[in-house]
Amino acid sequence: MRLDKYLKVSRLIKRRTVANEACDAGKVMVNDKPARASYDVNPGDIIAITLGARTVKVRVTEVKETVRKEDAATLYEAV
Repeated sequence: MRLDKYLKVSRLIKRRTVANEACDAGKVMVNDKPARASYDVNPGDIIAITLGARTVKVRVTEVKETVRKEDAATLYEAV
């Protein structure tokens, strides 16, 4: 699954366009490397998102195309 879609499905970022813009601006790192929106996310990847002064770092546990809002947090774990 593409990185921008994963960020939206997991609800780490609300909109896919915002996720795409964050990737283009270099605010999203995967495994300590700047990632493009087209990066293919796999379980075990570590994603760091810098929004403002806050950095969120998570480990991908599973990848699903769709997920209910209540179950979105099961797609990742905080690092």
